[in-house]
Amino acid sequence: MSESQTPTPEEQPLTERGSNRSQRPTSQAFRTFIADGWGPRPDALPERSPAADHAAARRAALGRLFPGERLVVPAGQLVTRNNDNDYRFRPHSAFAHLTGLGTEQEPDAVLVLHPLNGQEETHEAALYFRPRAGRDTEEFYADSRYGELWVGVRPSLEEMSAQTGLRTEHIDAFADALAKDVGAGQVQIRVVPQADAAVEAQVAAVRSQAGLTEGAAEADAALAEALSELRLRKDAYEIGEVRAAVAATAKGFEDIVRNLPRAVDHPRGERVIEGVFGARAREEGNGLGYDTIAAAGNHANTLHWIRNDGAVRPGQLVLIDAGVEVDSLYTADVTRTLPVDGVFTDAQRKVYQAVLDAADASFARAGQPGAKFRDLHAAAMEVLADRLAEWGMLPGTAEESLDPEGQYHRRWMVHGTSHHLGLDVHDCAQARREMYLDADLEPGMVFTIEPGLYFREDDLKVPEELRGIAVRIEDDILVREDGSVENLSAGLPRTPDDVESWMARLRG
Repeated sequence: MSESQTPTPEEQPLTERGSNRSQRPTSQAFRTFIADGWGPRPDALPERSPAADHAAARRAALGRLFPGERLVVPAGQLVTRNNDNDYRFRPHSAFAHLTGLGTEQEPDAVLVLHPLNGQEETHEAALYFRPRAGRDTEEFYADSRYGELWVGVRPSLEEMSAQTGLRTEHIDAFADALAKDVGAGQVQIRVVPQADAAVEAQVAAVRSQAGLTEGAAEADAALAEALSELRLRKDAYEIGEVRAAVAATAKGFEDIVRNLPRAVDHPRGERVIEGVFGARAREEGNGLGYDTIAAAGNHANTLHWIRNDGAVRPGQLVLIDAGVEVDSLYTADVTRTLPVDGVFTDAQRKVYQAVLDAADASFARAGQPGAKFRDLHAAAMEVLADRLAEWGMLPGTAEESLDPEGQYHRRWMVHGTSHHLGLDVHDCAQARREMYLDADLEPGMVFTIEPGLYFREDDLKVPEELRGIAVRIEDDILVREDGSVENLSAGLPRTPDDVESWMARLRG
């Protein structure tokens, strides 16, 4: 077919039909014109990121675990939402942790730790990414994923290096760098699994060519495990970012209280709550750390209620589980259960106080010398089992319920009491049991304490006056260097009286 011929619909591949709506100019005259007449780029390089030195220390710690091996940590790819629209990009958490890059940087980038031989440092880190194209290229004006006129000015290699302190290379150099010395059997490769399918395929091809496929999956799993455990103890920079996330989250909860009357007036008041918090999250940070739970009345008895399409009625409680993710991608995770009218009923206060006492017992246990992560849950369960027994809801005593063969109290709290918090709302999830659940609490650990009681409307084992009530109280906790613990979210009122006073003040 000559250039002058127009393909018929049958001849045009499906992959090219998405551009049928476009009327992009293709003449050489246009290309020359659009490339001309732009002002100079700024000469000054960006300042070094405050995360750069901390990220370098993390890379060094990881490298010491895998001397002589090439470690591949992808940022991940853009993910299609619908047709040619992508979800907002968020880099893989391991990539963010080791580079210090947050927000929407950098799709398709890959961090590689190249092994060094006979030197004090075990690895040299290099960041492979797609820098901005020149204004004389088609990408500049025509590429909707990477072009400057579509997504803004991307950094140059020099700018990214100045910001991160990393050696930077064009992504086109990644394939050759990946395979270097592998064929000679000198270098083993590990790649973070399920971070970027295209990068994994490249690694698999190099391994296959070098005859290194045996044990590859186990090797990659070990890398993922190490990366997860590396985040169990936060450094000073990370703690500061979590504090910022908690502070922004507290503002979001204040916004919610001010807007509760508007939520009551709306047929989908839960969406009003969700939207109010989401606006604060975008104004103060990168966005939400996870989908907000805004659950009024019996909806709060569905633990992960994120539909948020229900009404918010006077006399109900509304359970709000929400966290702002700041630009560095660290998130808060806070839950407060609020009376819609600003005042608890006697039944609501009774349940709320039981949950608060459980949370306080867990916090007290965390501050004791030799406390283990699993002890946080045990302390909360002791209180809840005792309270449920007192209310006549257990088939026996609290002690019988706490026995591993009993656990009757767990009918009304089936989730755990704590999880680590950081770049992921459920951080360090691939750490070994002995490093997580069975581990001693250590300085730098950040985790939640979040007991709850959930009494569904149709639960006939619940006293009638308590049915439909659900309460969860969740705070973000830091273990300080001296071993004491700090409630980072204590600025948000927790006691029933303080909650009522706080709501009254905010609503005037």
